[in-house]
Amino acid sequence: MSLDRLIEKIAEKQNPTVAGLDPKLDYVPEYIKKKAFEKYGETLKGAAKALLWFNKELIDALCDIVPAVKPQAAYYEMYGYAGVKTLYKTQEYARSKGMFVITDGKRNDIGSTMEAYAAAHLGKVKVGSEELEPFLGDALTVNGYLGSDGIKPVIKVCNEYDKGMFVLAKTSNPSSGELQDMKIGDRAVYEIMGDMCEEWGKDLMGKYGYSGVGIVAGATYPEQIAILRERLPHTFFLIPGYGAQGASAKDISAAFDKNGFGGIVNSSRGIMCAYQKEKCDEKDFAQAARREAIRMRDEIMGFVNKIELN
Repeated sequence: MSLDRLIEKIAEKQNPTVAGLDPKLDYVPEYIKKKAFEKYGETLKGAAKALLWFNKELIDALCDIVPAVKPQAAYYEMYGYAGVKTLYKTQEYARSKGMFVITDGKRNDIGSTMEAYAAAHLGKVKVGSEELEPFLGDALTVNGYLGSDGIKPVIKVCNEYDKGMFVLAKTSNPSSGELQDMKIGDRAVYEIMGDMCEEWGKDLMGKYGYSGVGIVAGATYPEQIAILRERLPHTFFLIPGYGAQGASAKDISAAFDKNGFGGIVNSSRGIMCAYQKEKCDEKDFAQAARREAIRMRDEIMGFVNKIELN
C-alpha cells in the first residue's frame, strides 16, 4: 500500500515532514529567472523552465533529509502547457531521488470524470497497445464532499497501482469552519468526513496499521487534530498550516501515535523562501531551504521523539 512506502521513508529519515513545492516566480532567485528568460524569453516556457531549475535545486538539497515533496498543481497550471510539463518533470526528478510524491490537486468529481482524474494522477492510461503513466504522483489530495461517488473510483486505482490519497477533512484556511465545523446531530461535518475516510480506508489497509485513505487536517486547528486522531486510529494525516500559516510543532503533536507515526507535516513557503527570510545570498537558496528543513524536522521531532516501525 502506497502510504506504507511513505511511512517507511519517514522512519528511515526520522522526519515526518513534506516540502511543498508551490513555486511562484516571486520565489525564484533573480539569477535563475534571468538565465531562463535569456534563453526562452519572457514567455510561459521561460517561466516554467525557471521553476523547474528552482525545484531541482531544492530537491537536490532536501532529498537526503526530507522523505516527500508535495507539488501543488495550480502553481504549474498557471503557466499553461509549459507549466504542466514542469509539474511532470518535477515529479519525475523527485522520484529519481527516492522521494515520495504527493500531488496536491484537490480533485473532485464523480463517476467517469473522477475515474479520469484518478487515471491521470495515480494510474495509467491505455494508448493503443501501451499503458502509460501520465503523471508521477504516489498520492493525490482529493475533495470528498461529493461523497463516495467521488472516492470509490480513486480507491479502485489506488488498489490497482499501489497509490494513496488524502481527503480534505478539516482544512487549515481561516474560513474552513463556515462549513466544516457545522454540526449534523452530535458530529461536526469534519468529523463526519473523517469517519467516512476511516470506513473507506478499510479497502486499502496497510501493514503498519494505516490505510491508503488519509485526510488533510490543518495544523492551525490543534483541538480538531486531537479529536480526529482519537476518532480515526487507522487514518494518516497530511498536515498543512505549519510555519508560514502560523502553526507550531506543538499544535500538531496530537496527530502522532506512540510510535511516532500518524501524520506528515507540510511546509511550502517556509522552505522555498527560507533564503529570503535569512537574507542570505540568493545563490545559497537551496542550502537555506535545507537549513530550514532541518530546523523544522528537529522542532517536530522534539515532540514526536523517536519513530519506530512495529
